[in-house]
Amino acid sequence: MSETMEQFEKEIDASFRQFKEGDMVTGTIVAVSDDEVTLDLQSYTQGIIKAEEISADPAYSIRENLSVGQEVTAVVLLAEDENGNIRLSMKDANETLAWEKVKEYMDQETILSLTVGGVVKGGVIVYVEGLRGFIPASLLSLGYVEDLNEWLKKEIEAKVTEVNPEKKRLILSCKAVLLEKAAKERERKVNSIAVGSILTGKVESLQTYGAFIDLGDGISGLVHISQISQKRIKKPGEVLSVGDEVKVKVIKVEDGKIGLSMKVLEEVTETPEKTEEVFDYKEDGEASTSLGSLLAGFTFDE
Repeated sequence: MSETMEQFEKEIDASFRQFKEGDMVTGTIVAVSDDEVTLDLQSYTQGIIKAEEISADPAYSIRENLSVGQEVTAVVLLAEDENGNIRLSMKDANETLAWEKVKEYMDQETILSLTVGGVVKGGVIVYVEGLRGFIPASLLSLGYVEDLNEWLKKEIEAKVTEVNPEKKRLILSCKAVLLEKAAKERERKVNSIAVGSILTGKVESLQTYGAFIDLGDGISGLVHISQISQKRIKKPGEVLSVGDEVKVKVIKVEDGKIGLSMKVLEEVTETPEKTEEVFDYKEDGEASTSLGSLLAGFTFDE
């Protein structure tokens, strides 16, 4: 009985709660129309959210996204309108929560699936958590984007790169996602190359410390100067030129880098070692090295 009375008293207190502009409130939808949504705030009056205060996303549909019984959060715009109702804004509440969410997306480097909603000078517009975001043309692709209109309504993947609620600035990048995927694909390709493999490639560039070899499929490896030739050389250019086709052996794959060697594939020319002639003196089928045996058969004149 005491619990029931305590609960009743809380409900009474809540019904007389005074709302002020800027308060964040939560209510249950009791009615939905094309023009507005009505909330039960468990108070002396209802909350009204006009259509223009529901979302900043022009593609947002009240009837498709909201329904009776759904709980929503809103910000108080007016404590009492001309009809005695509390005027609310889901848009403002969602905006506050949305900025917190997109900041989380940026910190966690979350890859978002989005639809390009508009084209403006220098880039395209997307909506993230109801917020208007901008993707510069330079961050749409790995290459040059010639016609931005071709991106309208296109499904893309992007990362949040800049969040500034005060300036309402939200910048995203598709390029960051593409670079990440390219790096992972390159890592996969590199790791699939086995140490000991013999490959054919072309000299891509010459450095003081060695030569980079293009192995195809976007993969290259380094032949250190010490691994270019069995002969001692001062610089790679003594024996290699850019564009030369060479055969190399994979001697190391580590941290996404490939170490190569040309030297180990060169034919080794061995110089026979000089050997002293060995004389094997034998007597009765056995080797003998005694002084008497060596002097036997010699006569000495007195």
